[in-house]
Amino acid sequence: MTIPLFRVDERLIHGQVVVGWGRRLQPRRVIVVHDTLAAAPAEQDLYRAGLPPGVEATFWTEREAVEGLPAVLAAPEPAFVLTEDLDTMERLVGAGVTIGEINVGGLHAGPGRRRILPYVCLDEDDLERVRALESAGVRVLAQDVPTAPPVRLVERACR
Repeated sequence: MTIPLFRVDERLIHGQVVVGWGRRLQPRRVIVVHDTLAAAPAEQDLYRAGLPPGVEATFWTEREAVEGLPAVLAAPEPAFVLTEDLDTMERLVGAGVTIGEINVGGLHAGPGRRRILPYVCLDEDDLERVRALESAGVRVLAQDVPTAPPVRLVERACR
């Protein structure tokens, strides 16, 4: 597998992804799955500005991701896949994308959300998505930086 990181983070491309995870896993490509950003070249440029030289950013709609990720999984170069929510990851899995593990790195406070970890707040819909993903064979781990111990969300939040 050449996607060492499927990550859910509301901030998408930012310092923890680029510096922490990027240095550890050395991706050549970051794929952001976000329907709105896929149609917004000016916003894409803002995200690309935070990437180091040699790392490419691609912005795909969910449909493009479903069609394109099998080839990325088969390619020799490492890539990251980022979404801003668990809902998108669940839809990718439901559409047949092979994902063994999801890293949740930043879902912040909002209406109806409760704090599970300092960097993860989930509402009831999110908890149901975690359960559904786990039932589909996808491990859902929370880990903000690679040096932190991973926490299995189904065990922490879905008791």
